[in-house]
Amino acid sequence: MAKKKGSDYKAENIQVLEGLEAVRKRPAMYIGDVGKRGLHHLINEVIDNSIDEAMEGHCDQLDVEINEDGSITITDNGRGIPVDEHPKIKLPAVEVVLTKLHAGGKFDKNTYKVSGGLHGVGVSCVNALSSHFYAEIHRDGKIYVMEFEHGKTVQPLEEKGETDKTGTKITFTPDPEIFKETREFKYDIVADRMRELAFLNPQITISLEDKRGNGREEEFHYEGGVKDFVEYLDEDRDPMMKEPIMITGEVDMVPVELAIQYNGGYSKNVHSYVNNINTREGGTHISGFRRAQTRSLKKYAKDNNLIKSDISVSGEDFREGMTAVLSVKVPEPQFEGQTKTKLGNSEVQSAVEKIVYEQLNEFLERNPKVAKKILKKVILAAEAREAARKARDLIKRKSAMSGGGLPGKLADCSIKDPEHSEIYLVEGDSAGGSAKMGRNRSFQAILPLRGKILNTEKAKINRILENNEIQAMITALGAGVGHSEEDFDLEQLRYHKIIIMTDADVDGSHIRTLLLTFFYRYMKPLIEGGHIYIATPPLYRISYTRDNIEYAWDDDTRDSIIADLKDSRTKFDVSRYKGLGEMNPEQLWETTMDPETRTLQKVTVENAARADKVFSRLMGADVKPRREFIENNAEYATLDI
Repeated sequence: MAKKKGSDYKAENIQVLEGLEAVRKRPAMYIGDVGKRGLHHLINEVIDNSIDEAMEGHCDQLDVEINEDGSITITDNGRGIPVDEHPKIKLPAVEVVLTKLHAGGKFDKNTYKVSGGLHGVGVSCVNALSSHFYAEIHRDGKIYVMEFEHGKTVQPLEEKGETDKTGTKITFTPDPEIFKETREFKYDIVADRMRELAFLNPQITISLEDKRGNGREEEFHYEGGVKDFVEYLDEDRDPMMKEPIMITGEVDMVPVELAIQYNGGYSKNVHSYVNNINTREGGTHISGFRRAQTRSLKKYAKDNNLIKSDISVSGEDFREGMTAVLSVKVPEPQFEGQTKTKLGNSEVQSAVEKIVYEQLNEFLERNPKVAKKILKKVILAAEAREAARKARDLIKRKSAMSGGGLPGKLADCSIKDPEHSEIYLVEGDSAGGSAKMGRNRSFQAILPLRGKILNTEKAKINRILENNEIQAMITALGAGVGHSEEDFDLEQLRYHKIIIMTDADVDGSHIRTLLLTFFYRYMKPLIEGGHIYIATPPLYRISYTRDNIEYAWDDDTRDSIIADLKDSRTKFDVSRYKGLGEMNPEQLWETTMDPETRTLQKVTVENAARADKVFSRLMGADVKPRREFIENNAEYATLDI
């Protein structure tokens, strides 16, 4: 007899997760994921508390240590987490903070006027996701300690001695049951965030030490704040002014700090922060800045007759070749989602617009030479934009004349659903031919690229759009190109996976870098949306007996396979692939294109400021910083000669 539908669903099936069990059950809900990004986010959650103390004027020193055993120790000289008994829960306040979700001082604006941690889940999540968590509090002349395992108290709060200091020391070890992919903290990722926080909070000094035997350590302190930040970002570019424009002010309890510098480049680099949180998607503070900047520069140009009536200038023209850092502190920020990447407070827009408009007007009036330099660059940007519009129109006309509107060399896939479609950008016609024959025609499209595309880091948009290979990519992808919503529409993207497939040699790496530079500067939403991937073809083919072939993607794997074959006394042959064109269609499918067996690397932006600086250094017009980078990193290079 069939079971009656729903008869086995009763009250006993409803689970109630106690304490931090919910975090351990669904960690990605709280820290994003349990890979590299989520692992490093643990550090940010602990540090945010120390930075909040600094913003309130109670902390000026923060020490971060990556310990030899893989744990992290974070020490500040703030007030120390309270240890007295919580009046409602009847537990020490520190235990409440570390074991209860949505518990903390950030909800009380008498304690923290401004903070980055808003949901009260930060440090308790770190505790929940650590195999061991140790807290040491210096407060009221005494030292208190407490220990936890997997989020549960194993050593209740205990007084350990006396002290003349105040502050909190946290040591945690990521739980291997949660972080199965990696538990290794990357020094550079941690250093990037510490540097960023030091720029945004000039009142604090942050030290970072790696105790894992490499001797790396740094100290970050920047008296100039966001002004120093902009100079750091632009140190590999050619600035048009002696120092950045600095704007500071406060309206309706919203302090605003902004630094602006123009350089000889063509890209727009604006980094925005709310309460030290990088708002990658912008928001109302960015809208206020853009409106004020456009109004102010247009007013100055009109008052001084600097723009001819036949030239049409848009807001984007005022930002070409500009690097800016905007930091605002908001008592009650409203972010879109837990990711906190877009600000929604309408009052912040008016506050930023008022401060920027007034002070930028004053700067332009006091510095006419700089103002005229900026407006001259704006006019050149407007002219290049108009030329780019004509180039876009030409691309559309070419597409219409070619029938179907797609590049002739594109081998398109048969299904039209972008979510299930992917396109391979393949180096060379030879590899493109193999890829076309080896692919799955239903969902895989192939676009061969001939030679190296233009270096878009040091070219105007109109020149970029004249490049044949770039034209083919823009037409094939279908989303447009540029910075504005009018020029680029992610909703029109024809493939949700864009896979760069180049040879595993120096030329292939260069082509890949040129493509990534183009995507980062002119189709950035593709990277932010997780649509760009890198294919990883094998380096070696090891054949033995009849029709038995193994592939190796690195030297270690090759050596391991060879050792096994030698032990079994099997004859074998090893060949090094010089390029994708050496693989026949079956081999290319089996190793690099078959979703069941291939390995794809997703391209992400962990830190926008670092990415901006790296692209500028390695692909920009100035040779000196590139040479310095090569000299400093030569020992890590693997030469394919």
